[in-house]
Amino acid sequence: MFEGQVDSSKRLKLLYDDVERHCNVITNLTGAMAKKYVCSACHKSCRHDITYFCDQTCSDCMASTSCAFSDVHFPSDECNRHFRSQACFANHKQSAAKRKSVCESKRCCATCGLLVTGDGHECNKRYCANCKENRDVGHLLLYETAKGRLARRQ
Repeated sequence: MFEGQVDSSKRLKLLYDDVERHCNVITNLTGAMAKKYVCSACHKSCRHDITYFCDQTCSDCMASTSCAFSDVHFPSDECNRHFRSQACFANHKQSAAKRKSVCESKRCCATCGLLVTGDGHECNKRYCANCKENRDVGHLLLYETAKGRLARRQ
């Protein structure tokens, strides 16, 4: 990905064709990369924007540049999280076109304090990609231990 030294918020994305020796305009970067999300800071793609972590973006408000820390943290009553500055707090409230704001997508559970990014949250349980359901933390260790005992008996 080439980026010129330009002081403009507008960006033009081009795809160079070596055979035709021609540049084609990319109007939809996520469509061109066949992913649901492309980070505007590092240009890497992934499945979900709200769970993506990039060292060039703000982990609190998900802005494309990291927000500066201030002496005072700004709490949000809606999502039960704290933010680095007034600008960071304002950024997390903004909705992108056809998408929810960070405040609507990412919250801390008021009961157990876990970070929740989707529906179906159960307190003190985490989603297990193997089981495809919410399970107690460490349940795979119990499963592996039981599986090891079964393997030794056979």
